[in-house]
Amino acid sequence: MDELLFHNMKLTWLNGGVTALDGGAMFGVVPKPLWSRKYPVNEKNQIELACEPILIQYEGKNYLIDTGVGFGKLNEKQLRNFGVSEESTIFESLKEVGLSAGDIDAVLMTHLHFDHAGGLTYWEGERLVPAFPNADIYVTQIEWDEMRNPNIRSRNTYWKENWEPVQHLVKPFEGELEVVPGIKMMHTGGHSEGHAIIKLEQNGEVLLHMADIMPTHAHQNPLWVLAYDDYPMTSVFAKERIMKEALENGYKFIFYHDAYYRMIQWDTSGKEITDSLKRSNEALIQFN
Repeated sequence: MDELLFHNMKLTWLNGGVTALDGGAMFGVVPKPLWSRKYPVNEKNQIELACEPILIQYEGKNYLIDTGVGFGKLNEKQLRNFGVSEESTIFESLKEVGLSAGDIDAVLMTHLHFDHAGGLTYWEGERLVPAFPNADIYVTQIEWDEMRNPNIRSRNTYWKENWEPVQHLVKPFEGELEVVPGIKMMHTGGHSEGHAIIKLEQNGEVLLHMADIMPTHAHQNPLWVLAYDDYPMTSVFAKERIMKEALENGYKFIFYHDAYYRMIQWDTSGKEITDSLKRSNEALIQFN
């Protein structure tokens, strides 16, 4: 598993599953000849997307960013349609770093689509139970409300199996939330109405997790947004504002979905990579 030390924080990427989704859907109106130069695609027009939660160990506490696709919860049709080549083995990942699911103190949910929230619950015999029974689950109030009352579009990704067993653990917030000093969640909307990003700050340096308004390094351009976005112009404006601040101040970016990079830092122009951490797990889809 890949690790990144960020001053007093230790970040570890856990195995939460791997999907492959349609490249056109993932890059929206951007022509394939442009996006395929930056992110490889297979013969089915799919791009590989990891779903790998980030464990943050900080000041004696264990925080988790998102939870992976889960395991044993998707049927054959869903596994095929979502291109799931691996389901989650997050419990085994935690064991490798000397932890159990009960050691997680908080789960920071950027949003509640199935590929992020599937790991919140698992089957224990005939019933679904919380995967992290001692953790507070932080999510925006907007996202939590829609999760429980999805509309005709969002009901395809907001599933009761992922929220009903954990509702007593959920702590919704409005706008911004300082989980603890150095860890902040900020509502952006865009990808979903309740979508949030996560800012980690230590000694004047910043790691920014843009979640699904910038799911991979290839989505750096503010105009490159997903066809899956419920409010694409909200994504564009949020990305434009945040990227300007980030590039000017030398922020580094970390990723949940990127199959090739864990972390990237660009120069102020956004054109040159000045620092990076590559994903050690080799992706199935590579440039030809």
